[in-house]
Amino acid sequence: MRVLHTSDWHLGRSFHRESLLSAQGAFVDHLVETVRAERVDVVVVSGDVYDRALPSVDAVELCNQALRRLVAEGVRTIMISGNHDSARRLGFGADLIDAAGVHLRTDPARVGEPVTVGDETGEVAFYGIPYLEPELVRGPWELPERTHTAAIGHAMSLVRADTARRGARSVVLAHAFVTGGQGSDSERDISVGGVAHVPAAAFDGADYVALGHLHGRQRMTETVRYSGSPIAYSFSETDQVKGSWLVEIGPDGFAGAEFAEAPVPRRLGRLTGRLDDLLTSGAYADHEDRWLQVTLTDPVRPKGAMERLRTRFAHTLALSFEPEGGGQETAARPRVAGRPEIEVALDFVREVRGEAADADETGLLQKAIEECRTKEAMA
Repeated sequence: MRVLHTSDWHLGRSFHRESLLSAQGAFVDHLVETVRAERVDVVVVSGDVYDRALPSVDAVELCNQALRRLVAEGVRTIMISGNHDSARRLGFGADLIDAAGVHLRTDPARVGEPVTVGDETGEVAFYGIPYLEPELVRGPWELPERTHTAAIGHAMSLVRADTARRGARSVVLAHAFVTGGQGSDSERDISVGGVAHVPAAAFDGADYVALGHLHGRQRMTETVRYSGSPIAYSFSETDQVKGSWLVEIGPDGFAGAEFAEAPVPRRLGRLTGRLDDLLTSGAYADHEDRWLQVTLTDPVRPKGAMERLRTRFAHTLALSFEPEGGGQETAARPRVAGRPEIEVALDFVREVRGEAADADETGLLQKAIEECRTKEAMA
């Protein structure tokens, strides 16, 4: 059985205010072509289908087109919700849509109920573990602690119990941060009380684990992998190769995987140097058509720097200043993208008040952030 593992589409997301909808549409074209050319049997999408709980009309339409085209190819599609998705909205009508061969798994209560797909050697059971907000599942599952490890551990116990009963090969879809994974600036922090990571061993027993959440492709073990996002969503992903894992499930389980590279809408680049050198040196000709993040090192901030850069590098999107030898510009505010919300909030308190928050204030801020996350997950 051939399984195409993809995740983190983030439909509707922009890149430094540049629309990515056409690039995401090109990825959908590539996805369908890969399904056809590689004779894929099942497509799995491991969460963060949309970029927000209330996606735009255009994003919803693109998702609808993608699913309709996959159904037309005769391929089964299994999709879970991620931390960016509204589980309730994405999972609407799931039972009715099942009949079309599109299986939406967004309800934690159903993690032990697989989608079964048969081949010449028997059944493969696909278990969807959507993003699990620990606060929401702790009560119903009577978890001993409010952590992602506890939530995933209980979900996998349900999966193992069902797999043992069936005696089938198994594929698990999950949206989580596995210990040792390399993050990027475009992922939303999912830490709870400082605990976000889940050990890869939590997924022991599955023949293959299709992970979502981290945006770079990576192998945590031979059978536990992230496909990464199909498009770069931050400059920290400049050197990443995007695409999907084409996984072979043989008679005895996992039989290998190869990476199917996705099309690149526009290459990314990062440049550092003095403005005049960047504008005149032939060494940077290859960057003229890229989306760029530029760091200027001029001793004095050049006037009209962005406008001047765009005369040569029309797609410069982000600009910062780090003068050679230090100076006032190096005392810039800490970056926000990709950092845990609590760190950003504590930096804000420190900057506005001139002193750090105490332990009680830090606890209140953490509680407020977690309550906001819980409400969003219930949306």
